[in-house]
Amino acid sequence: MADEGLFASIRSMTATLVAIIHTRLDLLSTDLEEGRERLISLLAMAFISLFCLCVGVVLLALFVVVAFWDTHRLLVLGLLTGLFLTVGAILCGLAIRALKAMPRAFASSLEELYKDQQQLTHTNE
Repeated sequence: MADEGLFASIRSMTATLVAIIHTRLDLLSTDLEEGRERLISLLAMAFISLFCLCVGVVLLALFVVVAFWDTHRLLVLGLLTGLFLTVGAILCGLAIRALKAMPRAFASSLEELYKDQQQLTHTNE
């Protein structure tokens, strides 16, 4: 009789553990899917905007150079080159800073696992 109670308790504990693992894996799967969708969307927007900006900058540079063709074309070319290099360097620095500030992957999953660990250690005490 005592063996049946022990086996029932073990079965119940195993079922609870499997349910906890299932919930955590489901949360991890959701985190992965959200991260993937966010990354794809961000990359698509970045490539399209980069293409449009590059075409616009080239056309603007040509417009300015043609406007000053008879007077100061070399000065204008030098100034535009310096401007583009400066803006490019600043934007590169901002992009690197934004990448370093991105939230940690699987943050919510790790937080839930930490809560589970804390509850299990407090239960055992």
